[in-house]
Amino acid sequence: MTALREPENRVSTRAPSYWRLTAAFGALVQWTILITGYLLLPERPWWTTALLVLLIVLSLVHLVAMPSIRFRIHRWEVTPTAVHTRSGWLSRAERIAPLSRVQTVDSNQSALMRLFGLASITVTTASAAGPITIACLDDATARRIVAELTEITGQAEGDAT
Repeated sequence: MTALREPENRVSTRAPSYWRLTAAFGALVQWTILITGYLLLPERPWWTTALLVLLIVLSLVHLVAMPSIRFRIHRWEVTPTAVHTRSGWLSRAERIAPLSRVQTVDSNQSALMRLFGLASITVTTASAAGPITIACLDDATARRIVAELTEITGQAEGDAT
């Protein structure tokens, strides 16, 4: 049996900075809630302080480690026959969708992604597993891949079901 090779392409080199910033926004909200809750406690047993410190340290580790780990793992490839992705950072997901099963190709670019020059592509297939997303591509690469997938799938006969 032949081993499946990893997808060829990495996401944008700007993706880790984007992921770090979005994680920092989430951490600020989390810290605000934790510290406010902590300060509102009438009595503060020692374990509440330990728990607060532990949660803040864990979120700092997440901020530092997650973007670079995620960058090393996230990969994608579009071949003449399939879309292949690998994503995750604690758990990993690998998806392959034959182009003959592609129903729609969508691109997404939030305001923050635009600041970083990033875009994501979602490929919807006739699959119960749901769509495949290629996150944090360079904007120009995302536009090129959308055009390429649209052209390839437009040439296929049938309704991809």
